[in-house]
Amino acid sequence: MIDAIFVSPMVHLTVGTLVLVSSLVALVATGRAALTKRPFSAGVHGMFILFQIMLMIQALIGIKLLDQGLGPLQLYIHYLGGVAPLGFILLFYWFPGSDSVVKSRRAAITTTLSFFFVLLTFAVGSIYVAGGA
Repeated sequence: MIDAIFVSPMVHLTVGTLVLVSSLVALVATGRAALTKRPFSAGVHGMFILFQIMLMIQALIGIKLLDQGLGPLQLYIHYLGGVAPLGFILLFYWFPGSDSVVKSRRAAITTTLSFFFVLLTFAVGSIYVAGGA
């Protein structure tokens, strides 16, 4: 059934944009909490989780586009672009702190690392889509 579904290459750009936006929202939320020394609240955590979900969707779209024969560059754009930032986020969960303010700082650091990786991936992916591949 899933093989019958065709995903347009423009989905590549749309998903990339949504990942970039969710990354920026998570960066602003976690950065603001860390700078104001606020605890890692449920709202900030929700934005952090939304960003993670978008990264997972990006990896899944990459699998489907690769399956459709759109080339191995999908591996780098989607797999690494989605999975590598998730690796940074894993650092947040691997080193949990009991202090909620410390959690805010760690979330801001991991989100910042993820954001720059997402930004680089978005730039490369945009060039790939614009090239008509």
